[in-house]
Amino acid sequence: MIICVGIGPGSLDYLTALGKKLLEDAEVVAGFDTVLGLVAPVLAPDTVQIGMGYRDQVAKLEEVAALHHAGKRCVVAFMGDVHFSGFQFLERVELACGHLVDTVPGISSAQIMASRGRVCFDETTFLTFHRRGDIEPFKRHLVHVLEDGRNAIIIPRPWDFMPRDIAAYALECGIPADRPVEVWEALTQAEASWAGRLDECTAEFSDLSIMLIRAPAEFPSQLESPESGARL
Repeated sequence: MIICVGIGPGSLDYLTALGKKLLEDAEVVAGFDTVLGLVAPVLAPDTVQIGMGYRDQVAKLEEVAALHHAGKRCVVAFMGDVHFSGFQFLERVELACGHLVDTVPGISSAQIMASRGRVCFDETTFLTFHRRGDIEPFKRHLVHVLEDGRNAIIIPRPWDFMPRDIAAYALECGIPADRPVEVWEALTQAEASWAGRLDECTAEFSDLSIMLIRAPAEFPSQLESPESGARL
């Protein structure tokens, strides 16, 4: 058995009961090193852990696939939700296994962002740039979303399309400078956030950041008191 499990945005408080049970019962748990570090507290002492990075993920997934085909209960852990920004990794898992695999959804940082920012997903478009390859089509889609007056929840791409790059690109494409923006870091963990105008979003943020560009008429009531462009 092999199954891909979304573990949530970082805090184990947001790990689903089903995800936790699958991790506890697994004989093999694999994932990026950061993700394994987060789920380690719920794993059994004898669980085989296979950590990986971007450079060795293909070889490591082949190890996991071999154990799966040998009859081991295997879980591949994904940050957040498998289908929010992990689909390319899911495809690599399935390529290694040679067949489609089951997935268990998790809570995405995009959902936490919507909760923190009090925006409705019906009026919001989610975009992720956390992917390999050409992101130009996704950048153009972002501009269309903003031109349509929708909220946009955005996962940046480390390190070449981060929040300040996204803001600069939107401004170059004619998006008004006064669009309200928020950037949140390490949602559900040691949180830090920033709020201001699109043209003020010039700071550096970590690779755990997520961005909200609001529809023109909206500004979050809970963030009105700090000065514009200030860390909260």
